[in-house]
Amino acid sequence: MTKHTDTDFELRIAQIFNDLQLDDAPAGGALVVYQAGECITQASVGMAQKDIPWQADTLSLNFSTGKGVLSTLIHVLVSQGLLDYDAAIASYWSDFAANGKADITLRQVLSHQANLFAISSIETDSETLIDWQAMLAKVAAMPITKPDANSKTGDEYESAYSALIFGWVLGGLIEAVTDMTLAQALRHYLTEPLGIADRCYFGVPEAKVNTVAKLVKDFEPSEQDSLQPSSQSSSQTGAKRHKPVLRVDSPKTLEMYQSLPSYHCWQQRALDKQAESSSAQTELNTAQINRLYFDHSAINANNYRAALVPSNRQPINYHTDEVLKAVIPAANGVASAKALATIYAMLANGGVWQGKTIIDRQTFTQLAASQSNSMDAVMPAAMNWRLGYHRLFSVCNETDSGFGHMGYNGSIAWCDPAQQLSFAFVHNFDTTMLNDIRQFALTEAVLSLINKD
Repeated sequence: MTKHTDTDFELRIAQIFNDLQLDDAPAGGALVVYQAGECITQASVGMAQKDIPWQADTLSLNFSTGKGVLSTLIHVLVSQGLLDYDAAIASYWSDFAANGKADITLRQVLSHQANLFAISSIETDSETLIDWQAMLAKVAAMPITKPDANSKTGDEYESAYSALIFGWVLGGLIEAVTDMTLAQALRHYLTEPLGIADRCYFGVPEAKVNTVAKLVKDFEPSEQDSLQPSSQSSSQTGAKRHKPVLRVDSPKTLEMYQSLPSYHCWQQRALDKQAESSSAQTELNTAQINRLYFDHSAINANNYRAALVPSNRQPINYHTDEVLKAVIPAANGVASAKALATIYAMLANGGVWQGKTIIDRQTFTQLAASQSNSMDAVMPAAMNWRLGYHRLFSVCNETDSGFGHMGYNGSIAWCDPAQQLSFAFVHNFDTTMLNDIRQFALTEAVLSLINKD
């Protein structure tokens, strides 16, 4: 592995990142890349709040990207002998044994093979979902739910992505074995040793919540905010919550895509997929590129809804102060790009950070090993789950050793130990991972430009 220190690389990545703002200004984000324990590039674009530009240390809501942080904390506890991957969770947290869960192991939960994915199986409302103790009790008592079989093949799935339940199971386990709150354990065992204690949270402190990046639509308080009764929060009513709008790509966006290092690779991949079609196209739009990474036709609607839609179907606006301050570890992780890149830089170096072993070699070998390699029951892809991480998504570069975690909005953090490389991208673009390609474009650009030298 040769460490990358090329100034041209930094300038090219910065330009690509700037161009990927596309038509979404003033929204933007931050990107940080480490190699061999040192930052080799960081870039930012756009505004995190009104009159506040994005920086590498800007706090951001990153949805499920936080699962990688939570999993890393688990691995630190395994490394220190407080947990065992193959021990039953109920052996640490006795209440968890209810409803047939007595033998479920930590390994099964981390690899999404425990059939604990269905938030729909728990009676909840929006107020309960932000009540940490109430949700721990409900998850401890919840039943196992087997996902529907693959509707195309009839086969059983090896894994079912636990989009929400995952966080309460692991968070409750962490509190049981450390005798600390999750926030205290995160700080003591992971973020303080890495020097990022004030840039990574599950439950943002009151004093920090006003520093978290906002969606552009929330830059200015709305009239609805001022009229809304204080006793009825937007997390309870779903006020202001909306799904990101699908837009037709502008000519400028399509032209920008063609300038990316991965574009010719994407073209060839798309043509290969359409080889039997007489309507194969060479100019690719956002939807076509996204489908090179996710097989949208493979989404199992029943499993997807069971994992992501609470029983009351009442929406939560994750961007409100109330929800940012709540503890929902699988979905409301808040961290800066630099903090996430630092966590994965430690992982990229086999569990060592600045000469100090955070995760021992034996534990690292286990966490990085693939546990399944077929299509997931919830996510429309073969996720190749490790212990708490999925594979590094790339269609243009060799990434077998890479792993990380993405979020609902298309944020992402990953590492490639083979190159001692780590990467984090966070943002306030109003997108989802299924209708945007920035995480893929930036990942491919970093890998392509580094591997070119």
